[in-house]
Amino acid sequence: MPSQSLGRLELICGPMFSGKTTELIRRIESARELGFTTLAIKPTTDTRYAQQELVTHTGQRIQASAALNAAEILTCVGELRISNRIQIIAIDEAHFFGEELSQVCATLLSWGFRVIVVGLEFDHRGDVFEPFPSLFALSNDTTRLVGVCALCGNKAIHTQRMIANSQRIVVGGLGDYQPRCEKCFVPSRG
Repeated sequence: MPSQSLGRLELICGPMFSGKTTELIRRIESARELGFTTLAIKPTTDTRYAQQELVTHTGQRIQASAALNAAEILTCVGELRISNRIQIIAIDEAHFFGEELSQVCATLLSWGFRVIVVGLEFDHRGDVFEPFPSLFALSNDTTRLVGVCALCGNKAIHTQRMIANSQRIVVGGLGDYQPRCEKCFVPSRG
C-alpha cells in the first residue's frame, strides 16, 4: 500500500502535437528505471492507435489500462493495489474524463500516490477544458508544452479542429486537428 503521506500531482498540458504523451511516457520510463512501479491509464474512447496502450503520434507506445470514466480509474488502481505496490499513476487524455477527474485525483493524492495527468488545456473553441481549472489548484508541478503553428511556425497553444463536428470531444489525429498560435487560431463555432 502507498504511504499515508500526501501524494504529488504533476500536470502536462498543451495543444495536440506538442509532445504531451511523449513526455508522459518519458516520465513513466524514467520512474521505472529508478525502480518505481507505475500504472498508465487512458480513456476507453481513445482508440486511435491501440486500446491497451498509450501511443504517441510518432508511434512510441507503452502498456496501459483503459477506463470508461473517471470513477473507473479508482477501480483500476484498487484492483492493482491488492497485488502490487503501485506508486505512480499516469493518466493520459484527462479532458476525456471531465471535471470528475479532479475528485479522483484528490483521492489518489490522499492515498499517497504520485499522479501525472496529461491533456488538452483548451478545446477547439478556445475554452478551457475541464478538469484543468480545478487540477491547477491541486498541482505541485505544471508543465505547459507548446506546439509549432501549422500555418506560421510560431508557438502554438491552441488546437484547431479541421473537420466539421460540433461535439466538444471528437477523437482524431493528424488531418483532423492542427496546432495553432494565438494569431492563426480560429475558434470553432457550434
